Amino acid sequence: RASFQQRLSEYLMTLPPERRKLLIFVHGYNTNMTSAILQASQFVEDSGYDGVPLLFSWASNAKTLEYVYDINSALVARDHLVAMFDTINLPAVGEYDVVAHSMGTFLVMEASRQIVLTTGLDPTGKLKNVILAAPDIDVDLFYEQIKLFPKDQRNIIVLVSKDDKALKASRRVAGGVARLGQASASDIAQLGVTAIDLSDVEDENTLSHSKFKDSPEVVQQIGEAL
Repeated sequence: RASFQQRLSEYLMTLPPERRKLLIFVHGYNTNMTSAILQASQFVEDSGYDGVPLLFSWASNAKTLEYVYDINSALVARDHLVAMFDTINLPAVGEYDVVAHSMGTFLVMEASRQIVLTTGLDPTGKLKNVILAAPDIDVDLFYEQIKLFPKDQRNIIVLVSKDDKALKASRRVAGGVARLGQASASDIAQLGVTAIDLSDVEDENTLSHSKFKDSPEVVQQIGEAL
């Protein structure tokens, strides 16, 4: 940890002040390390993000039929993600954003819930945006998670799409319970977060599950927002 903090701080201090920021990327289900690195790199390149990307990888089994294994692995990684947020609490870090995809959004929300119950959400004031892309979270669970967040700290952007075929499969595995990534944007917005419906964006190459990084217009708008 100390070595990582030193290297990160030294690198950040070589950048202009406005670029001393981090993008924490949390991958989703069925993703090995190589794929996670490629996804994070592609997102940074296409979005034009000019800070420092940081990939948080968790132990997905990277197999389509290992959904239960992956969700348990995400829960195992929860404490480690909480610890990572503490690790980046450095003077050299000006601010940071979080971009999570699919089951990675479940991990981020569970870790955030844990932080809310202990230190309070974002005690440093450096967290700017949390983007939950195609979130594979039980809708009812998300409603319970978000209740704990102070209303003035719900700087969360939820990207949903009704044609997300991967989440349709996830819903079947979950006993028919709706996933957040297919919920109504207007309903989600009532919780005090920003919800954007990407249903009209075409992306057949990834089962409409990765529009946040594979649709040029979407990824560029996210980059501008960040």
